[in-house]
Amino acid sequence: MLKAQKVAAYGDEGFSRFLRKAFARHLGHNPQDFDKPIIGICNTRSEINRCHTHFGPIVEAIKRGVLMAGGIPLEFPTISLGESFVSPTTMLYRNLAAMDTEEMISAQPLDGVVLIGGCDKMTPAQLMAAASANIPAIMFTGGPMANGEYEGRTLGACSDCRYFWQEYRGGNIDEAELEKINESLAPTAGHCMVMGTASTMAVICEALGMMLPGAAAIPATDNRRLALAQETGKQIVKLVEQNIRPADIMTPRAFENAIRMLMAVGGSTNAVIHLVAVAGRLGIELPLELFDQLGKETPFIANLRPAGKYQMEEFFHAGGAPAVMKELEPVLHVDELTVTGKTVGENLQNVKILEHYRDVIYPFDRPLYAGEGIAVLKGNLAPDGAIIKPRAASEHLLKHKGRAIVFASLEDMEQKVNDPTLDVREDDVLILQNAGPVGAPGMPEAGMIPIPKKLLTQGVRDMVRISDCRMSGTAFGTVILHVAPEAAIGGPLALVRTGDWIELDVKQRRLQLLVSDEEMDRRKKEWKPKVKKAERGYIRLFQDHVLQADKGCDFDFLRK
Repeated sequence: MLKAQKVAAYGDEGFSRFLRKAFARHLGHNPQDFDKPIIGICNTRSEINRCHTHFGPIVEAIKRGVLMAGGIPLEFPTISLGESFVSPTTMLYRNLAAMDTEEMISAQPLDGVVLIGGCDKMTPAQLMAAASANIPAIMFTGGPMANGEYEGRTLGACSDCRYFWQEYRGGNIDEAELEKINESLAPTAGHCMVMGTASTMAVICEALGMMLPGAAAIPATDNRRLALAQETGKQIVKLVEQNIRPADIMTPRAFENAIRMLMAVGGSTNAVIHLVAVAGRLGIELPLELFDQLGKETPFIANLRPAGKYQMEEFFHAGGAPAVMKELEPVLHVDELTVTGKTVGENLQNVKILEHYRDVIYPFDRPLYAGEGIAVLKGNLAPDGAIIKPRAASEHLLKHKGRAIVFASLEDMEQKVNDPTLDVREDDVLILQNAGPVGAPGMPEAGMIPIPKKLLTQGVRDMVRISDCRMSGTAFGTVILHVAPEAAIGGPLALVRTGDWIELDVKQRRLQLLVSDEEMDRRKKEWKPKVKKAERGYIRLFQDHVLQADKGCDFDFLRK
């Protein structure tokens, strides 16, 4: 077994095993118990990460499943990242969480591991770790919150966090009403209940084959989540016995299935970065052009916020990820292996589409939209690519020419965007520089640049916005993200000046700064870095080694 290869280095393997046996008796096990499959349970429970506070019963259910299947479950902790409670951004620490998880899997005497995620960066970090450690592994998540409600209106974190905050800034609701709304935005345990990054990564795990079918959408408060947690515990023992590893499951064709799922559910733009990073750990290239190609070919069939109408609670009742995959079956690679030990096609054999939920999950041949869940843009402003979510944008802005209003940093934006003297019109293009992986650092979710307050009060609710950072999967608007290369390392975005003209044409996939090549060359020669790197510690490591958005923002030394 794998654990036989892992002993502490005392220079005497026999002594190492003797010592380990003595210390292992502490939990009350007989030494013979450790001849059974040893299953690590990577518990990311945290009271600071509110999306993971309810993991106790989930862990116990997984442990029961492991014991029922003849294994020995041993729980261990790793870093837990919660979006709302980490400064400046959890993306800065995704790679650290992946390293922590990989090293703990690899260093400890484990035959298999159950990875328990939920909040946005935890699931991709754990998938990255599983890919690199490559022992039998299975994902499980804490599940989405139940819907919130305010005066008969369904609320969803955090699409409505953004919507109502914008209305408050625009003067349409007062502070007292905002506080009442705040009480209902995140009403139960679990991660965001719209198709934000957490929900997107969960359904992608199913499409990749790394999670048991149906696990992604079960609400955090539903007893069926505990039942499937127990089944997950049973299944990891079977994966160990069959020696099925992440590299056997996460193949190039499996990633294509995952990309199609991303497009079909109108998922988070963040998933592009995360999928590229996970694939990179296995030596698999996922060029942005592949996302664009599969996006054009894959119908958008899940009517889910922020691009649609419903939330994860309704999605669960409509059949969840298996129902979407059943509709996508004609274009999926159905022979790919999954953690069930069966293929995608075998998993889908008994899946039934519930006709009375057709407003939630549309038929493949009669989709909500024909395609283009995410579009990839290129041009002299983004030679290595940028992305936009067309279905969350304003249709009249998908082809647009406007004057640039440049913010040189997050701090510059915060200082100027609400200034009543700011020279800005609704047909302008807002530009945020130096907010990318190196620049911010960590590429925060600031891409949904606030509409200037003077325009909000005039009724403006969307503008073209361009940056080298990200936006939350719960966000919306005509927002162009992940511009690569970023401004902080001298990418063309750094050369944009207020008053320049920018042309966007999503249909033609073009993002162009209307400045001559000669002028661009002159500006490039004059450019000097504005971002000072950290002097020490993890942040300095991050800034020195992080790859650009089109390469997944992993560290250069961690890609295979």
